[in-house]
Amino acid sequence: MTATVVNALAIIIGGLIGSVFGNKIKEKYTKNIMLVMAMIVAIIGIQGAVAATDILALVICCVLGTVIGTALKLDDAINSCGDKLKSRLSGTVIGKGSIGDAFVTATLLFGVGTMAILGSIQAGINKDYGILFTKSVMDFVSAIAFSAAMGPGVIFSAIPIFVFQGAITLLAGVAEPYLTKDVITAMSAAGGPIFMGMAVNMLELREERVKIGDMLPAIFMPIIYLPLAELLKSLF
Repeated sequence: MTATVVNALAIIIGGLIGSVFGNKIKEKYTKNIMLVMAMIVAIIGIQGAVAATDILALVICCVLGTVIGTALKLDDAINSCGDKLKSRLSGTVIGKGSIGDAFVTATLLFGVGTMAILGSIQAGINKDYGILFTKSVMDFVSAIAFSAAMGPGVIFSAIPIFVFQGAITLLAGVAEPYLTKDVITAMSAAGGPIFMGMAVNMLELREERVKIGDMLPAIFMPIIYLPLAELLKSLF
């Protein structure tokens, strides 16, 4: 858990730095930072989707995951929590910006990817913290940039990152057989379209924002879909 704690602290500290000093940066700079970060998010999304080795799995997982998320109204729930946090923090330096959007964007950026999953497995099984320590440095820098551009919602993303990576680390021995290379690749690929949706929102390319929260279950669908697909193949 050591590396996960370091990772969460890196996000919190980076987010605080960006939130405190972000309002001291001229608007033209924050706009350009936002533009650059949106492009980076789009590139991450493309890389994830291109890495998919099973396009059918990508389609099925994304569609089913989005249907589940929409039915559960996850995006509305996340943004409702963000609005409540913002109202409580109004008048403070961390009460600016869209907390819900910043929270979701940062959580996905920091939590969806090979480094988060593989790093947590390595930490749990081999006590090898190299990947997560490297990720912590990257997340620290990203947290500063994102919180300066989007607001303090980035800080709160440390909570789900801590829970997600910590759970994988603690359950690594049990979860390892299910988190195969193909599953990890498929989870990262499922995150691809979500990252693209994030970029669309950040660039304000669509009048109605993409409901990223409703798409989140797609990331976890490969854990169920791939073993089930293999079972069906063996039967037929």
